[in-house]
Amino acid sequence: MFSHLLPLAEQFADLLTREATVRGLIGPREVPRLWERHILNCAVITDLMPEGSTVCDIGSGAGLPGLALAIRRPDLQVTLVEPLLRRTAFLDLAVSTMELTNVSVHRGRAEELHGEAVFDVVTSRAVAPMDRLTRWSMPLTKDGGLFLAMKGAAAAQELESAGQVIGRLGGVDLRVVSVGGEWVTPPVTVVRVRKSVTAGQSRQSGRRPGVDR
Repeated sequence: MFSHLLPLAEQFADLLTREATVRGLIGPREVPRLWERHILNCAVITDLMPEGSTVCDIGSGAGLPGLALAIRRPDLQVTLVEPLLRRTAFLDLAVSTMELTNVSVHRGRAEELHGEAVFDVVTSRAVAPMDRLTRWSMPLTKDGGLFLAMKGAAAAQELESAGQVIGRLGGVDLRVVSVGGEWVTPPVTVVRVRKSVTAGQSRQSGRRPGVDR
């Protein structure tokens, strides 16, 4: 999966095993299954991302999925959004240690970026229920862009319950998709929403793509 970037992915796994565990960001029981359950599980969603996309990862925590995305796809420009200091401290350490030039860390809440920045793709993993996540994510998704939420077995039900909120905020082409079946078992379930190309056009004029570190 990572090809010539495998040493970088291994470095990330080592950081998760040592630093993230000590800092309480990864439970000790997760260490033996870091690769399949976390790193590979997150990295496969890059299959849904167009080349050269700007990506906002909401609630990055220990960099999952954000850092895994950036490692597998150096063409992506990834912004990690995380409000907690102990987590952003780890993210800054990881970015510096791995010398990732395509990643920036933003300490704060997603809502604080509303009206300030938009992205080609907005991602998240196990952050919040779909309706609340939609309110955080859709304002950060550019017109025509993608909102990708990693979800579990109840993805379809969550999508249905949040349908009205998604539609009101410009979401179209709502789908539950599976990715990465060749790499992980079971495949990863993702709620995929495209933002209408006409949604919020006037509101988004003048916004800059991405956000500075």
